[in-house]
Amino acid sequence: MDIEEQYDKIYRYCYFKLYDKQLAQDITQETFLRFYRQGLRLDRNKVLPYLYTIAKNLCVDSFRKKNVESLEDVTEEITYDPTEDWISNIALRGVISKLPQDEQELIFLRYVNEIGIAAICRITGFSRFAVSRRLTKALKGLKDELKKEGFSV
Repeated sequence: MDIEEQYDKIYRYCYFKLYDKQLAQDITQETFLRFYRQGLRLDRNKVLPYLYTIAKNLCVDSFRKKNVESLEDVTEEITYDPTEDWISNIALRGVISKLPQDEQELIFLRYVNEIGIAAICRITGFSRFAVSRRLTKALKGLKDELKKEGFSV
């Protein structure tokens, strides 16, 4: 497993959850520190979901500590977006932000961080069928919104 590549993916995931560059870096570092402190001998297929679980829990804890009122208020203050290549258009970003948060997260994990369905199942706790169904629904919703905005899909 390429730790540097996984570090970047965990960082993007944390940034996606928090929209704070410094905090995302801190949580990413804390994620790997906790992972290595555990000294677990995990199957290679279980390492990435375990890292995402640690990162997700740290993000939730941080989010609770900050007591942020709404994610929409934070997204307007974004100055740096590591997924800018994927979301290069403000209109597209607006369309994606209209999706429910869980659908945004699934799309992010699958298509931005290129995580496999099996790993997403372990990260989210959903069955393969549920993940596939939710991804299909999210993509359909995204296509519908893009058509409404005048994009050709």
